[in-house]
Amino acid sequence: MDDAKAIGHKLVDFCRNGLNLDAISTLYSPDIVSVEAMAGPEIPSEMRGIDNVVAKNKWWYENNEIHHASAEGPFPHHDKFAVIFHYETTAKEGPRKGQRAKFEEVAVYTVKDGKIVKEEFFYDM
Repeated sequence: MDDAKAIGHKLVDFCRNGLNLDAISTLYSPDIVSVEAMAGPEIPSEMRGIDNVVAKNKWWYENNEIHHASAEGPFPHHDKFAVIFHYETTAKEGPRKGQRAKFEEVAVYTVKDGKIVKEEFFYDM
């Protein structure tokens, strides 16, 4: 649990400072598995490998104007920790283009050998 708690605090610190991509390059395993609650045309429900996860995050930032982002946690449990994210964004593209929205998601991360090996996102859009 110590690894998960320590990694969780580092991740939350990165996110609170708007350094999400730095968190990925620093804390994630090269073999990371990322699981979204919903698949979309641009983002499949499951992605593998750090390059794909970086590309997914870059796509999200390029396609959304972020007005507010915050992170609560981490909430550790054995080799996992959860973080609650709060966002307010305006979509730049797609069916929600120009629409401002607030939403929350819960992310559960699994840690092995000091690196995040899996991230799972839970949300209702």
